[in-house]
Amino acid sequence: METTLKLNGQTAIVTGSSSGLGEAIALELASAGANVVVNYHSGDDEAEAVVKRIEERGGRAIAVGADVGEEADVKQMFAKCIAAFGYVDIPVNNSGIQRDKAFHEMSLDEWNQVINTNLTGQFLCAREAVNIFLKQGMRGVSKALGKIICISSVHDVIPWAGHVNYAASKGGVMMLMKSLAQELAPKKIRVNSISPGAIQTPINKEAWGTDEALNKLLELIPYGRIGQPEDVAKQALWLASDESDYVTGATHYIDGGMTLYPGFADNG
Repeated sequence: METTLKLNGQTAIVTGSSSGLGEAIALELASAGANVVVNYHSGDDEAEAVVKRIEERGGRAIAVGADVGEEADVKQMFAKCIAAFGYVDIPVNNSGIQRDKAFHEMSLDEWNQVINTNLTGQFLCAREAVNIFLKQGMRGVSKALGKIICISSVHDVIPWAGHVNYAASKGGVMMLMKSLAQELAPKKIRVNSISPGAIQTPINKEAWGTDEALNKLLELIPYGRIGQPEDVAKQALWLASDESDYVTGATHYIDGGMTLYPGFADNG
């Protein structure tokens, strides 16, 4: 279904968009007219398949491999975007990983891997984007100089035992986003976060892959259904569009009410 929100003449970079949430966001932004860089860390075939889907719908896209936790990779990714499309307008910092372990058994490497991808990666991509925004100036395609969208998680506010590195990284993303939004608003750069709850993607299939697992998961979701990638993608499109021009520094929870403490619905 074609969206009524338009991003014509704009270019988005969606990190980690060869599958899952990132793929849905890339397709949604492309459907609104944006050129899209489909970033992947591994799985170039999957990324090229996303590019093909965009092109079959009349859009423009390229696949670019990059580790968002590596500064040189991030710079090269943005350079390839500029070479292909001329500008960058909408970085969507979606890449994220989990390395789950009981805290007392967690290695420093497992901690560092998650922090490097989930938090440092967002810093590197946002910094590169801001420098490009300031250099290219207002282009007449949007009311904002640039729009940065940080993909976080409900675990930026919900503690998660056994996932301390992941929860810490997402808590960091929240304050990174808010501090950037505060600093960059006078420059007409908007920065916002989307914090999904339980979304039906391959990465968390164990949580919904059987009726028993899904029913247990739904106990945490007052709205009574698991989220779909498109639920998040539609919010990303709105944040990328001028319809949200007065919105910056905000976290948008797409979670069916998971952050409403459903365990207290019957007086706890």
